[in-house]
Amino acid sequence: MTSSMEAVLSPWVAQLKSKSNLPLLVQWGENPAPGSGLRLGDFSTPKVVIRVRKAGAVPLLLSPTLDSLGEAYVEGLIDVDGSVDDILEMAHRLAEAGSRTESRLTRIARHFQHTQQGDSAAIQYHYDVSNEFYQAWLDPGLVYSCAYFENGDETLEEAQIRKIDHILTKVQLQPNQRLLDIGCGWGALVMRAAQKFGARCTGVTLSQRQFELATERVRAAGLQDRIEIRLQDYRDVQGTFDRITSVGMFEHVGLKHLEGYFACINGLLTDEGWVLNHGITSTDVNDGETAYGGGRFIDRYVFPQGELPHISTLLKTMQAGGLEALDVESLRRHYARTTGLWSQAFEAGGERLRDMVGERRWRIWRVYLAGCQWAFENDEISLYQVLCRKSGRPARGLPWSRRWMYQR
Repeated sequence: MTSSMEAVLSPWVAQLKSKSNLPLLVQWGENPAPGSGLRLGDFSTPKVVIRVRKAGAVPLLLSPTLDSLGEAYVEGLIDVDGSVDDILEMAHRLAEAGSRTESRLTRIARHFQHTQQGDSAAIQYHYDVSNEFYQAWLDPGLVYSCAYFENGDETLEEAQIRKIDHILTKVQLQPNQRLLDIGCGWGALVMRAAQKFGARCTGVTLSQRQFELATERVRAAGLQDRIEIRLQDYRDVQGTFDRITSVGMFEHVGLKHLEGYFACINGLLTDEGWVLNHGITSTDVNDGETAYGGGRFIDRYVFPQGELPHISTLLKTMQAGGLEALDVESLRRHYARTTGLWSQAFEAGGERLRDMVGERRWRIWRVYLAGCQWAFENDEISLYQVLCRKSGRPARGLPWSRRWMYQR
């Protein structure tokens, strides 16, 4: 990079240094001399080094947001050295110091047009990378949702099994009851429900890869007589079910469609049935996306058309859809831990994962997983399990306490 480019970057560095003292070094060129470059703070050794590879990175750096910084990294305009935790901290501090208008308190709520065809395409974009890719950093059960840690020292596999048992215990699943799992993933929940609780299960997914592997896993476990996996939209499901679970699915529904989503669930539920909705929520009361462009990055590169409601919006639309909330539990700390373990496994995958999916997609997922850990840890997003049933039902018959949820 020429000296003229350094002249362009120098005022930016001076402006950022006046707002925040960052242990961050910006370099350029193929083989920069050790320690050369522009310093964004006072330090002897930088925690993070940004190496500008192409001039196209400069405008993205001059107005830094999580979206622009993520774009520069994903598109190969910059390389970044440092631990994932330090990189994410520097990215957030850069975005905060460089933002003129946006803050944690001015978060944007965006709405997308959701159709069955569009939702199917979005799901396939995210989940149909390859089953082998997910197997490389998820637990052996391939559970791609927040785990449940009773003590915090459990392995990811143990915590995912406890999460599934926690859900199925919450809904008081009984032998031979009909269970519908909306967004069944690779089938872990329905397999546990059939094996441990003796339920008869239907799992639906829009991902072709998930459908194929879940069907294979059910067959290998000899559970075909108790589990049916369908490649089907939840809006096309017919019949009634004693229990319905939805884990990591309603984030794809869209804010304007939540009432209809819960009304659909209500129509599939027996009069005495119970529902458990487990999903990510915004921490902005106006349903805004994560601050400093994080939501824009996720929509562009990771989860097209994903929309997160605040817990208040979730409860309101649930009631409007004919469901009464019985219990609400926050698992934000649990998801910070889960995504942290995913990120560690992803980092450990190294060159094997990069070769599997290519440089660009590897960079997307590296940023995404580490960014999710940061967002959950710092109250940018949250996660709730909401237990509910049809509204207007008599109070008698409901448990007096929450003790049953923790019995095994």
